[in-house]
Amino acid sequence: MGSKNRHAKELLPIILKDRKEGQFYVEPFVGGFNMIDKVDGNRIANDINPYLIDLYKFLSLGWEPPPTISEKEYNEIKNDMQNFPSHYVGFVGFGCSFAGKFFGGYARSNDAKGNPRNHCDESRRNLLKQISKLSCVAIFNFDYWRLEIPAESIIYCDPPYVGVTGYKNKFNHDDFWNWVRNLSKMGHSVFISEYEAPADFEAIWEKKIINTLDSQKSKKTNTEKLFVIRGGKNLMSN
Repeated sequence: MGSKNRHAKELLPIILKDRKEGQFYVEPFVGGFNMIDKVDGNRIANDINPYLIDLYKFLSLGWEPPPTISEKEYNEIKNDMQNFPSHYVGFVGFGCSFAGKFFGGYARSNDAKGNPRNHCDESRRNLLKQISKLSCVAIFNFDYWRLEIPAESIIYCDPPYVGVTGYKNKFNHDDFWNWVRNLSKMGHSVFISEYEAPADFEAIWEKKIINTLDSQKSKKTNTEKLFVIRGGKNLMSN
């Protein structure tokens, strides 16, 4: 849910426009790795969800997810996570759930011909294809503010949006924006995906999107935006 894969071709040319040779590209909220897998060079990925990070670490070591997961097994793992391997929990929790929301409901739908889709196998194949693009990415599992970031990095943030499903624990948006301000003062180029931002930030890209909210396919239209700090060195026109 909220995957940036559909926007990567528009966002990355903006974010990487002034990237220097050897400069690090950092994602403190990497999620499904759907932006960073399209970037080359020095890269750092981080996310607070340990199951997600363990999933990608095991994939990088050659682990292959199963092609099928029943709804019964899905619910057993959801209700007893500590008794299953963390990378397996990560795959089932994200890859077999509606809209990729961690244990947000067992994914089920039909294809264009009306046949049931195998969401588990689709996720499996997508992950195995994606992992080949993530070699040499440094992967961490920290709170975003604990992440050590190399000097003058390009940082792309896709945090939990205000008023939208986010972290299990309450996300402090004021602390986040203050952290971004400090990063900018330290010489980093910081880009943030959100719907809205404080007055000292401005949008350099925006696009209306339609999100499917639940398994009943209810929809909501929002305007996705890319923000930078107003007047910062990474400011550029649309």
